[in-house]
Amino acid sequence: MIRNVLGSIVALLGAAAAVLSPFRDWYDGRLGRYYGIDDLFTGVTAARSGLFGSLWLPFLFAAVLAVVGVVLRFRPLVALAGVLVLGFTILWMVRQGQAAGSLTVTGDGSGLQLGVAGAAGGGVLLLLGAALMSGRGRRVRPDRRVQPYAAPGSADPDTWPPTREPGPSVQTSPWPEPEAEPYVGPGSGSSSASGSPSGPRRDPDTEPTATYPVQDAPDRPDRPDRPGPSGHSSPSGD
Repeated sequence: MIRNVLGSIVALLGAAAAVLSPFRDWYDGRLGRYYGIDDLFTGVTAARSGLFGSLWLPFLFAAVLAVVGVVLRFRPLVALAGVLVLGFTILWMVRQGQAAGSLTVTGDGSGLQLGVAGAAGGGVLLLLGAALMSGRGRRVRPDRRVQPYAAPGSADPDTWPPTREPGPSVQTSPWPEPEAEPYVGPGSGSSSASGSPSGPRRDPDTEPTATYPVQDAPDRPDRPDRPGPSGHSSPSGD
C-alpha cells in the first residue's frame, strides 16, 4: 500500500513536469511548444508550430497514460508514459544537434535550457514511479475441484460429484432396520432340499392361537344332530 502511494506521487510529479516543460525555453530562448512534431522526423526549422501540433501533444498523451496507470495501479502503463517522454526528448536533442551542429549548455540563455531538463526529468520520474509501485495484487482463484465428502466417523469417504452428496455406501437411514425373522416351513423347521431358509422348530400345541367370536348359526330343522326350538331332535325326514 505504501509503495503504491509513493510510486503514484512520483509518477504524477513526472507527468506534470513533462506537460509543463514545452512552455519553457528549450534552446536559445525558444519555447518547446514552438517545435512541431514533424520537426522530429524531417529536421528542426525556424517555423513555429501550433500548440496541438507541437511537442506538447505527445507529452500530454504520456501524462494521460500515466494518470490512467496510477488510477488502475497498472505499472506497465506508467512505464510506457515515461518511455514516450524520454523518447521524444532524446529524438528532439538529436534533431536539434543536427540543425545547430552541436548542443551546448551555457548560463547566458543560449544552448540547452530548463525546458529540456524538465522533460527529461519528468520521464525519469515516471519510470521511477512505475518501479516503486507494487501494482495490483493477484487475485487468488478459488479451487473449483470437488472436495471429497467425508461422513462423520468415516475413514474412507464416499463422494457423489458434482453435488457432493454422500454416495450409496455412506447414505444411512435414520430409522433402524427391522431384524429379519427366520423362515419356518410348513411342518418342519429344518432346511428343505430346495434351499429355503430354516429356523427353529415350533410346537403347534404351544403356539398361541387366535380366537374369534363364534356366532350362533340359525336353527335349521333339516339337521338331525341339532335340537329344534322345543329341545327335541327334528325328524330325519324318512
